[in-house]
Amino acid sequence: MAFHVEGLVAIVVFYLAILAVGIWAAWKTKNTGSEGDRSEAIIVGGRDIGLLVGGFTMTATWVGGGYINGTAEAVYVPDYGLAWAQAPIGYSLSLILGGLFFAKPMRSKGYVTMLDPFQQLYGKRMGGLLFIPALMGEMFWAAAIFSALGATISVIIDINVNISVIISALIATMYTLVGGLYSVAYTDVVQLFCIFLGLWISVPFAMSHPAVTDIGLTAVHQVYQAPWLGSINSLDIYTWLDNFFLLTLGGIPWQAYFQRVLSSSSATYAQVLSFLAAFGCLVMAIPAVLIGAIGASTAWNQTEYGVPDPKTKKEADMILPIVLQYLCPVYISFFGLGAVSAAVMSSADSSILSASSMFARNIYQLSFRQNASDREIVWVMRITVLLFGASATAMALLASSVYGLWYLSSDLVYIIIFPQLLCVLFIKGTNTYGAIAGYLFGLVLRITGGEPYLYLQPLIFYPGWYQDDNNLYIQRFPFKTLAMLTSFFTNVIVSYLAKYLFESGTLPPKLDFLDAVVARYSREHMDKATLVKSDNIVLNELAPVNPRHSLTLSSTFTNKEAFNYVDSSPELSNTEDN
Repeated sequence: MAFHVEGLVAIVVFYLAILAVGIWAAWKTKNTGSEGDRSEAIIVGGRDIGLLVGGFTMTATWVGGGYINGTAEAVYVPDYGLAWAQAPIGYSLSLILGGLFFAKPMRSKGYVTMLDPFQQLYGKRMGGLLFIPALMGEMFWAAAIFSALGATISVIIDINVNISVIISALIATMYTLVGGLYSVAYTDVVQLFCIFLGLWISVPFAMSHPAVTDIGLTAVHQVYQAPWLGSINSLDIYTWLDNFFLLTLGGIPWQAYFQRVLSSSSATYAQVLSFLAAFGCLVMAIPAVLIGAIGASTAWNQTEYGVPDPKTKKEADMILPIVLQYLCPVYISFFGLGAVSAAVMSSADSSILSASSMFARNIYQLSFRQNASDREIVWVMRITVLLFGASATAMALLASSVYGLWYLSSDLVYIIIFPQLLCVLFIKGTNTYGAIAGYLFGLVLRITGGEPYLYLQPLIFYPGWYQDDNNLYIQRFPFKTLAMLTSFFTNVIVSYLAKYLFESGTLPPKLDFLDAVVARYSREHMDKATLVKSDNIVLNELAPVNPRHSLTLSSTFTNKEAFNYVDSSPELSNTEDN
């Protein structure tokens, strides 16, 4: 295939435009808020993201390269079809559920990251454990979409895959580095517009190609392959439901989502943004569905692609760029390429920023350096943006099963973080003992269920399992949802059991080694009281503690009125006198 100079020029212009918007947004960040709140402005954008920008950035976070490429692939593959293209409905429902039940309690309490409530209730140790699956999800997601972008660009303009991945990663990392959430949000507006325009311009041209049969006919009749509407076999209904719940409920506990929620100017705005993004995800999936249907309705032997067709060549995952390349005029395919590039960058920058935000605040600041200055936290974020961006790029270039790793990490987000989030927000009596037990039970059940993408054979064979042509064991039983429910109920049961045993005197207070129940003189509880601003925590609900008048405490305790209240507490004064 010939090298397209015009396509390369189009990509360069697009990338320069995105970079310019990102730098402008970085300047806006620099002139927002007080100097002492610079790190928070980078993470949550000064909490003044409006409906328009907020709706665009939240939608663009979900409508990434994996979303549009994966939706087109699911519709195209004969064994799946539209019936198995679950991402548009699943992610839209996750945004609706997030807006209805999770956005308001998180935003109204003024948290800065998704991990804040976990560290407030369960302590910094548990926050560190939950950071692991959250980080894995973000990093592998970024690596997977960088890899998809490289392959897409190589299909259309025939340049080296590695070069395209590196350049795209550098651009996304650069504007995220200098501007934080503002850069990500404002570039998302441009990127989402490019996605919408690029894909919708391409669809009519592809549909009118002489080799394409009416997609209405191929939807229900077999022409070149099975109908693209697809069907769900009765034996696969539980697998379908398991994946659907994973997308719907597992799409909620991501820092990329809560970063937008917490950047909203109010809790009500956070809910409205979630609903707007749900609608946006459905609208943006339509051209991807049509492109998948076009691919299934094409006589590929009548095109320059030739024979065999993409699914036979095992290139079904690239059906979207293949349709753009071989069924559209050259100049139109470049518009489509810009759309795919925009989709990828709009998700990759969000993942990199999310990972660095959680590390800088919840690991570095709250766990190790509570007396760190705001300037120090900003530099930690910048360094981790570079490190995480480079790591995602390296994985995209080197790992052969990036998608499989992301698939497993997404499962861990659903199985481990989602039930913990339910408990920390809605089950008041849970504690660190239950959280650790739920974490371990969920992790063990997930790993022992196996993972075909990673060639991980199961240790537990659930009803309905079978062996495929590659000698891999496939579970039809919804064991992922079983693991999630087990994690949730284990957290609740163990928490209340520990609470009963300690409070009834069955176990002596000295055995409360995590300071999760008794905690009368708990340093861990004092750390929990320093996580969030304003009236996020009611001190009279905590057991009395010895005050620590140190730089560490005063610099991290952001609720000054509450700090003064603790100083003047008669009970604590008596403790000091003794």
